[in-house]
Order: sequence, then structure tokens, then C-alpha cells
Amino acid sequence: MRKPTRTILAASAVAAVMGAMTLVMPATATAASAETGKKVAFDRKKGNCLACHMIAGGDLPGNIGPPLVAMKARFPDKAKLRAQIWDATVKNPNSMMPPFGKHKIMSESEIDDVVEFIYTL
Repeated sequence: MRKPTRTILAASAVAAVMGAMTLVMPATATAASAETGKKVAFDRKKGNCLACHMIAGGDLPGNIGPPLVAMKARFPDKAKLRAQIWDATVKNPNSMMPPFGKHKIMSESEIDDVVEFIYTL
């Protein structure tokens, strides 16, 4: 038995709207996460990224670490950026960067938020 064309079109419209919502919602969540990550990164008692890195919009940046610019180009794989923040000594045992995850300086969700922020730079 054939389905009426109207039902098929309605189902297609619902699927299209749901698909569009899926695309929009993560971007909004990512923006909120990046904003939270910026607060953690600039917090002198948490991320304190400005102590060592120059970051656009930050006051009194340090110069021990590299400037945080073009991060998507430098870390095309976001998981590698997260691993670097979690424990930089894995790739470079002489790194001055604190192992934020390994030493529980930041929570896992704070690290995720900082990664989202750093990825926008």
C-alpha cells in the first residue's frame, strides 16, 4: 500500500528540522563551553594560562610558553590539544607546563572547556 505524499513530506520536514537542530545545538553548547574555558584559562587560581602564554584579550601575559594563536592549525586533532593540556610532560618531559589533569589542578570538564576556548584562538 502506498503512503500518501503529504505524510512523506511531513516526515521529511520533521527530519530536516531535527537535523538542523542537531547542527545548531552543539555550536551553541561549544560557544558556552568556550566562554567558560576562557574564564578558567584567565583565572589566576585555576588555569592561569596567561602566566606563560600570550592570549588575545588577556592582561599581563607571560612569555615562557608560545603565544596561543592559530590553534586549529597547530592542533588539527583536538584530542592532541586536550592531551597536551592534561599532561604536557608526556610529549616533553622537560616541559614547564603543569600537568593540569594529572595533578588535578583542573577538573576534566574544566579541561574540556579550556580546550574549546583555546581551539577558538
